Amino acid sequence: MTSRPATTTLWRPTGPKELELVRESEFRAWPPRLPEQPIFYPVLDEDYAITIARDWNVKHDGAGFVTRFQVESGFLTRYPVQQAGGRTILELWVPAEELDDFNAHIVGTIEVVHEFH
Repeated sequence: MTSRPATTTLWRPTGPKELELVRESEFRAWPPRLPEQPIFYPVLDEDYAITIARDWNVKHDGAGFVTRFQVESGFLTRYPVQQAGGRTILELWVPAEELDDFNAHIVGTIEVVHEFH
C-alpha cells in the first residue's frame, strides 16, 4: 500500500485567460509563462490571493479568480518562501523553466475557490 505524500496548500490569484488554460489542462497544470513572465508566483495565504484577484485582476481583466491546489511538500523545499511585503504576503518564486516539474508535483486538481467581477 502506497501512502500519499505530505502536501502543502497553495493559492494562485488568476485572471480569466490563465484560468481558461488551466481548464484546458483539466485543472491539473499551470500553463507555461509568457516571455515577460520569468517567474510563477503561487502564494501561501488565501487572503493575500483574494486581495490580488479582487483588486488587481478584476481591474485589469474584468474578473479575478482564486485557485487552491496541493503540491508535494518535499518538492517545495527547493523554493524558499519570499516575503513580498507584510508578514502574510508570502510567495514562492518558481522559475518559468521549472514549471513543468512543479506541475508534475501537484497532487489532485486545481480548484477555483473564489470569483470576483
